[in-house]
Amino acid sequence: ARVVESGGGSAQPGGSLRLSCTASGFTISAYEMRWYRQAPGKERELVAHINSVGNRKNYADSVKGRFTVSRDNRKNTMYLQMSSLKPEDTARYYCYVPLYDYWGQGTQVTVSS
Repeated sequence: ARVVESGGGSAQPGGSLRLSCTASGFTISAYEMRWYRQAPGKERELVAHINSVGNRKNYADSVKGRFTVSRDNRKNTMYLQMSSLKPEDTARYYCYVPLYDYWGQGTQVTVSS
């Protein structure tokens, strides 16, 4: 069982990206899931988390109003829509399943002009 992130890349300040986290080997529908990020030289931080059915979401203060977490349990996938990107959003973004302590390999997001 594993989770795999995709959708990272480069964006200009003010731009948007959508990250995906697709699970294989298990069904995500029963589990809370989270997005974390880690910038060079900094600790990994929680960005957003979403409950199993997708009706409860929480965000780090630094991304509130700009990022939206969602999930499609039929596709076994969680998403992170990132808008109004800032250079300080540059980091590697990771998907995490707390109950099983599953981490993905991460996907790099770079925001620069």
